[in-house]
Amino acid sequence: MRTGSLSAAVLLAAAVACAPPQSAAPPKNVMVIGIDVSGSFRASHYQDAIDFAAYYIYGHMRGLGGLRQPTAVFVGSVGGEALDEVKSFHPIHDFEGKSVEQIRADLQTWFPPNDRLTDYNAFFDRIATLVKRQNLVLAPLNILVLTDGIPDLMRRAGKDSASAYASLKVDALEFLSRNVTVRLLYPTPTVAVGWERGLKRDRVRLWTLDAQVMEGWRAQVSADLPADAQSRLWRWMDDNVDFRVRSSIL
Repeated sequence: MRTGSLSAAVLLAAAVACAPPQSAAPPKNVMVIGIDVSGSFRASHYQDAIDFAAYYIYGHMRGLGGLRQPTAVFVGSVGGEALDEVKSFHPIHDFEGKSVEQIRADLQTWFPPNDRLTDYNAFFDRIATLVKRQNLVLAPLNILVLTDGIPDLMRRAGKDSASAYASLKVDALEFLSRNVTVRLLYPTPTVAVGWERGLKRDRVRLWTLDAQVMEGWRAQVSADLPADAQSRLWRWMDDNVDFRVRSSIL
């Protein structure tokens, strides 16, 4: 009996020693959302993107329907009046405790679609700087870009589409984490293929969801249910937007 009791005590002590402390912080998980504020996007899908982003942020902040809850959130604009224009990002604290309607109103106030350019490279570079400054290197990084995806070079005479997509750079994101995913929402199928074929990347994973598919999210919203009970919408987001993308180096 003594031997059995001693063995049980040893096993219990080992289990307690190996168990993570109850106060351990959850693993870091970073979500960055960029909203296209150029005139071209305003004329197509800007308002729908704002409405979707409000639900997306709300659902993820609360981990509704199994959506992965981020430990850090940054929301900024993709645009500017000049190339390489630095933009600020709103942190997670600006969204805590807010309803979908409040988040939507804030996004429209903070990010009016008045800019002339859509500078993706400046946006990606700024994310890299932000992640390093906030000591979030190595944390999984999910970047959601709500945009038509058309590089500004394509709007200029004398530049073909292939060279325009080849000009997109995600080098600054490559070694921030082993899990960096860029999700491009609202491009046309042609533009989506341009990104998939033209964007040079190694570790960075790319997922595109064209505008026709994105239009389906509203059909998942039940008008007679509160936001927390929109289970169909959260499932749609998880299946279509948050799709687990395999790395190109695997």
